[in-house]
Amino acid sequence: MQQLDALTREAVALAGGGARVIPILSVPEAEVGRQMQICNACRYCEGFCAVFPAMTRRLEFGQADIHYLANLCHNCGACLHACQYAPPHEFAVNVPRAMAEVRRQTYADYAWPPALGRLYQRNGLTLSVALAAGLALFLMLAVALNGTLWGGRLEGNFYRLFPHNLLVGLFAPVFLFVVFALGKGVTRFWRELTPATSGAPLSAPAAAEATQAVLRLKYLDGGHGEGCHDEDDAYTLSRRRFHHFTFYGFLLCFAATSVATLYHYLFGWHAPYDLPSLPKLLGVVGGVSLMIGTAGLWRLNRRRHPLQGDAAQKPMDLGFIALLFLTSASGLGLWLGRGTPALALLLCLHLGAVMALFATLPYGKFAHGIFRTAALLRHAVEKRLPNPVGLGAD
Repeated sequence: MQQLDALTREAVALAGGGARVIPILSVPEAEVGRQMQICNACRYCEGFCAVFPAMTRRLEFGQADIHYLANLCHNCGACLHACQYAPPHEFAVNVPRAMAEVRRQTYADYAWPPALGRLYQRNGLTLSVALAAGLALFLMLAVALNGTLWGGRLEGNFYRLFPHNLLVGLFAPVFLFVVFALGKGVTRFWRELTPATSGAPLSAPAAAEATQAVLRLKYLDGGHGEGCHDEDDAYTLSRRRFHHFTFYGFLLCFAATSVATLYHYLFGWHAPYDLPSLPKLLGVVGGVSLMIGTAGLWRLNRRRHPLQGDAAQKPMDLGFIALLFLTSASGLGLWLGRGTPALALLLCLHLGAVMALFATLPYGKFAHGIFRTAALLRHAVEKRLPNPVGLGAD
């Protein structure tokens, strides 16, 4: 029925001569629209997360509204276990799964170039591991040709194997590509969301509130502070805690690289660095945190109840988790084995994992984190305005 309505509106718009064409909803988008109509009539879950207050400000759900709500959803599962219309009820309301299916679609819709987004969406885990292994193998072969894959007179200094300028030449293009691709995707996403969320400009209070929600992972508490659901209907804060380990571990590792860059170019202090230098402290703490977080998320992802999310998205999620774990584990291994004959081998493994991680960042969970941040920013703006529907409370 939703698609029939969309086709009717498009036909009317075309007959009107130059009127704006309303996008035809995909099957997952139409399903979210159907479920939101039911939820809008019920409103039992209104206090659970940002999705439901945002829902009450709408009587119809266009494509931009659906993309906005899907990226506001943190897939905590609270609404599924509270819903009286959840399966096996004939209404079959499963908001976490419906939202997850739309989010998976947005990864491809906003990806640049689109072909890479579709490829990663279908084969995320295989592509991630194969890319990391392939890049590492390429580096190993290059090093082996020089006879330094095992042993060699490196004296713990990996720049004797790969000079600094060579590493910059390898990683700078990849980093710039990631920034460009993510920038194009999130810019398009923001432009589509802004008119659908009042069109009001971003304010400092709204930005502060959204930033706090992102940094605290506020909406992974189930709306009541007791946590999400995973394998069953029991509350648990495990997902929130492991997300924190992963999120802040990644930030610490990025900070370590940034500080090391400043050391190199501003002060002429060249790597490798030892404890208790700031880059090493940040890198070690961040690496350990990242390993804990990703190991925990892998376990939770594999054991989560099948109703709680989109099964087709698992390969993409697990691919991102695997690359984060491989990057942190190989980085710590490189540090611990720096003075051994395995330095060259460990360095190749680490560089392969890092390059594969960066090359896939625009097409999976990392991109979703940016889209979710954008959605939370628009929600913080929208909620400060009078409810255009005039029903319920924000």
